[in-house]
Amino acid sequence: MRGKKGGIACGDLVEYQLTTVGQGVIETVQQRTSLLYRSDAFKEKIIAANVTQIIIVVAATPSFSEELINRCLVAAESENIKVLIVLNKADLIEPTQTAMEALSLYQNLGYAVLQLSATQDISALRPYLSGHLSVLAGQSGMGKSTLLNALIPEARRATAEISLALDSGTHTTTHSHLYHLDGDSAIIDSPGFQEFGLNHIKAENLAWGFMEFHPYIGRCKFNDCHHTREPGCAVLLAVQQGKIHPKRLAFYQKLLRHDEFSANI
Repeated sequence: MRGKKGGIACGDLVEYQLTTVGQGVIETVQQRTSLLYRSDAFKEKIIAANVTQIIIVVAATPSFSEELINRCLVAAESENIKVLIVLNKADLIEPTQTAMEALSLYQNLGYAVLQLSATQDISALRPYLSGHLSVLAGQSGMGKSTLLNALIPEARRATAEISLALDSGTHTTTHSHLYHLDGDSAIIDSPGFQEFGLNHIKAENLAWGFMEFHPYIGRCKFNDCHHTREPGCAVLLAVQQGKIHPKRLAFYQKLLRHDEFSANI
């Protein structure tokens, strides 16, 4: 940008002026329809702008964190971004079965869950990408770059082996990059992460990041109910009645106890 650095996100629509062949300056950034980012008490990390779909990539191996999935879902819900969960490395039959048992919780909530193997066939993913600006997000080692290379061979994103001893992957993507799939569809590959801070979301708005809580928010006895142990809590009653899975309530309450939220309660 002219006169300053930063402030631009992958996916931004900008107006620019050429200054010489192959170089120019950004004059203005158009209004964003969404902004996906993570934050802690000290800094913010912008992931992408104007995305309409976040593709949370997990894998049969190495192990994936359900807390990170829930944090991604909260971030997506706060920006009204559609969610697709992709279980990669589905050719590993036994680990895939175990992984799908965990992911069935989100599938039952209405989130789309797709099984595939990026090294074998990614054709099942293509219909989900049509008409969207999608962003690939997830932990390192889940196979995002391999998935991207299968979609767009000319991308040639670096990949790395996972560590079986550490049950983790290695960072290979260092910056976000947007690739056009066709005139109406594009996809952003973003760096892997091991944590997803939500410091930008207020504690009183956290419950809105859990889609199954929505029918019960505002129906509690107390207006400032945090859905922990308060009497007359509609969310807690819904859990008792089997309308909300106890595991999701536990995830919500664990997040609420975290430093980034507890200081605001």
